[in-house]
Amino acid sequence: MKLAGKRIIVTGGAQGIGASVVKAYTVAGANVASLDIADELGMQVAAEAAQKGPGPVNFYHCDVSNRRSVEDSFDLAVRDIGGLDVLAHAAGIARYSPAEAITDEDLDQIININVYGVVYTNQMAFRYMREHGGRIINFGSVSGLVPFINGAHYSASKGAVFSWTRTIAHEWGKYGIAANAMAPAIRTPGYEKHRARMNSEQLKKHDAELAKLFPLGGTLGDPDRDFAPVMVFMASEDARFITGQIIPVDGGRLSTR
Repeated sequence: MKLAGKRIIVTGGAQGIGASVVKAYTVAGANVASLDIADELGMQVAAEAAQKGPGPVNFYHCDVSNRRSVEDSFDLAVRDIGGLDVLAHAAGIARYSPAEAITDEDLDQIININVYGVVYTNQMAFRYMREHGGRIINFGSVSGLVPFINGAHYSASKGAVFSWTRTIAHEWGKYGIAANAMAPAIRTPGYEKHRARMNSEQLKKHDAELAKLFPLGGTLGDPDRDFAPVMVFMASEDARFITGQIIPVDGGRLSTR
């Protein structure tokens, strides 16, 4: 019950890391609003989390790349949960392509979701936290700090998340709002799809490279075991004096750069 009474919005709560966070926050006693564009998956995750309890959880449709959608879903969610103490902004996408072959379509998707989505959701969180303070936890990626071969546009978008987060931590600190960015190296459904496109030889090479890059475990982390508990801490009062930081949860990946 570390988060008992906390009113939390989680974006990207329908799958992957976001879904793990929704479940962990609910188990920790928070009142959770899960937002995502994938309605069926989102409602399923919310139902599973509600069964684990004790915190209540509800799902709301939200396209983070659309300002109006963000405003409407936040207004509805905040009304239902009675306020907003924490925003965990997990929504994001990855695309893979050599830098010279990145298309306008992929670039637009990456920027609209990974960058505009951060701005829109954070601005709405500010609107509701300005009077009483709160926590904003944005999701960057280790890829925003180290070279990410065949993902330069994704890497650039996550670098933008870090810069934005450090700046709002300074601008909004006077309102009692703490802002931090996570740098996870965690297995996601998108990563699993990426692996599925590799042949056996490519997988062997890929896994051998991971073994060199991750001192702890030799591979990406598990969302439930390795990442969600850190997110519970970051949303709790134990983390009240932490702001403007990039928090790596990466098995030591950044130490090998």
